[in-house]
Amino acid sequence: MIERVVKKQILRLAKQYPVVTITGPRQSGKTTLCQALFPHKSYVSLENPDNRRVAVKDPRQFLADFPDGVVLDEIQKAPELLSYIQGIVDEKQKEGMFIITGSQQFELMDSITQSLAGRTALVKLLPFSYEEIYGQKKRRQDINKIIFKGFYPRIFDKRLNPTEALAFYMATYLERDVRSIIQVQDLSRFEMFLKICATQTGQILNLSHLSNECGIAVNTVKSWLSVLEASYIIFLLRPHHKNFRKRLIKSPKLYFIDVGLAAYLLDIQDETHVKNHPLRGSLFETFVVAEILKRRFNTIKTNNLYYFRDNVGNEVDVLMDMGSEVIPIEIKSGQTMNDEFIKGLSYYRTLNPAVKQSWLIYSGDKYYQDEGHKICPYDQMTRKIVDI
Repeated sequence: MIERVVKKQILRLAKQYPVVTITGPRQSGKTTLCQALFPHKSYVSLENPDNRRVAVKDPRQFLADFPDGVVLDEIQKAPELLSYIQGIVDEKQKEGMFIITGSQQFELMDSITQSLAGRTALVKLLPFSYEEIYGQKKRRQDINKIIFKGFYPRIFDKRLNPTEALAFYMATYLERDVRSIIQVQDLSRFEMFLKICATQTGQILNLSHLSNECGIAVNTVKSWLSVLEASYIIFLLRPHHKNFRKRLIKSPKLYFIDVGLAAYLLDIQDETHVKNHPLRGSLFETFVVAEILKRRFNTIKTNNLYYFRDNVGNEVDVLMDMGSEVIPIEIKSGQTMNDEFIKGLSYYRTLNPAVKQSWLIYSGDKYYQDEGHKICPYDQMTRKIVDI
């Protein structure tokens, strides 16, 4: 089994909190990780209709069968259990009793906020990171192959064809999650919406464009985007709130959590197709931003990522708000450095002289400094940018 970076953190939290909640997209490895970390705990999947029926019919008796606690998979299928879990952990005052997982963050988080506030640690497990898959390899991996394959664990575990595996993943996602969250009668329309979203990865969100392209109302676009966010298919990068007396773009940027899924939805069926694809730069940016986000979540840190763009086009792809300082990060898919790559970083530093470090992540292979900016290859970013 490929070791997950977050493993030590989960074990630590299980010694400090009575409940550990692990959320993440389907097939991100939640079940495998829980069973590996807690082999002596009973495991129950609430995806199973029989288990779910028993749990909902008599939750007290269901939980009484596990006096030492249990791993409950897909807890959002039986959120009623959370109130009873609250009573048990308050009575027993024992750490690490319950490990619960779920793949719908909004629905699950709402239930947890009501029932387990202050009693549970929260962990977000996204698909594999670059470090987990490729970190130990001596030879540098081709970025086009990385983008094509993505990072869903099953593709690596079973050595699956990415196109086939992601096609099955999408079919399962549409049938299980989309139908359970919202009543979409025409799944083909939702699938088309997903594909159009893929063309917008790494771009500023344009609700009117999505509405016109799909032939649906803007409110429906907002609703469907919420579904994609809730099930960890996409995330939205917000503009930074500090305006420096500039007129700033206020819409968020859209990114896919897994770059391989975005590539699949763009009908990329071979790694050689990535090289000359018109959206290669956006896919590379999606990969890098997702890696930074995974690094944050794997170290149990919150999402502190924003972007900067003013109304005349000056921009920085990512701003990491560390509280005491802001770290600007620019992302370019080119292998050869040129002055245009750091133009946005230099402009932002004139606006915010308090910036202590700025980074450019690119697909070249040399790490060095240029005009005070740190130039970093994508395969070194999580080692070099330690604080992220």
